[in-house]
Amino acid sequence: MMRKRFPAAEATLDEQEFDGFYVVSTNVKGAVDGIIKTNNRRWEIREYFQIMKNEFKESPSEFLRSDRMEAYFLMCFLSLFIFRFLEKKLLGKYSYPEIVRGLRNMNFFEISGDGYIPTYTRTGFTDDLHEAFGFRTDYQIIKSSQMKLLFKRTKKVN
Repeated sequence: MMRKRFPAAEATLDEQEFDGFYVVSTNVKGAVDGIIKTNNRRWEIREYFQIMKNEFKESPSEFLRSDRMEAYFLMCFLSLFIFRFLEKKLLGKYSYPEIVRGLRNMNFFEISGDGYIPTYTRTGFTDDLHEAFGFRTDYQIIKSSQMKLLFKRTKKVN
């Protein structure tokens, strides 16, 4: 099949007609609006893989047994689910690196028999996290019994 060749100026004018448009080719069946909506959220899928690549140090290719590989993917899925849950609870205010960094910095020192002392510095992230979940852990000793109640409450959250 022979393609019609346009002079450079004519081709540029032709292409300008389609500025801002792109073609989606798919074998997915369904309503066009739904396919376009899904396609527009591709960045989220790319972000999931970026998170897995940067934050999860293991590689599934290192696991020789299929049950271990399945467990790895389950762990990744659950981690991504928790991340998206936190992202929504924090109203999209923080990116995944900020959430991961913020959570990694939230450490406690256990005093045997007394409870837990926060060893992290209070930040906007920790304040927003406390606000979103309705409890504070940043300025007091948290008794072991209180920590157990917090764990129990977090299991009931949405």
